[in-house]
Amino acid sequence: LSGGSSDRTVVAEAALALRCHGIGVDLLMDVGVAGLHRLLDQLPRLDSARVLIACAGMEGALPTVLAGLVPQPVIGVPVSVGYGVSQGGRTALEGMLASCAPGLAVVNIDNGYGAAMAALRILGTLA
Repeated sequence: LSGGSSDRTVVAEAALALRCHGIGVDLLMDVGVAGLHRLLDQLPRLDSARVLIACAGMEGALPTVLAGLVPQPVIGVPVSVGYGVSQGGRTALEGMLASCAPGLAVVNIDNGYGAAMAALRILGTLA
């Protein structure tokens, strides 16, 4: 999932890494919490997923909110897009790390590949 269209390159990196390992990927783009209805409308689509990767810049709220709404593990990827106090993704990273949402793991800024590898590990333990 991507919070906004600016997260596209990080989402693409994660998707490519998963596809290279034979994992099917369903992309949900621009479902950030600034328009929460967009995420809520897509929740039924997430039912069949065993793990979710959520990429978000700015304040990085998408993975935290998502982890509170779904039973699956969520991997948060802070993205370096944003302006002002976003600090190149550091604000998103710290927001995700400080989350109290259950089942949320966080990788480093712009690390779509790392998120994909974490998802592979989770999928391996769920198989």
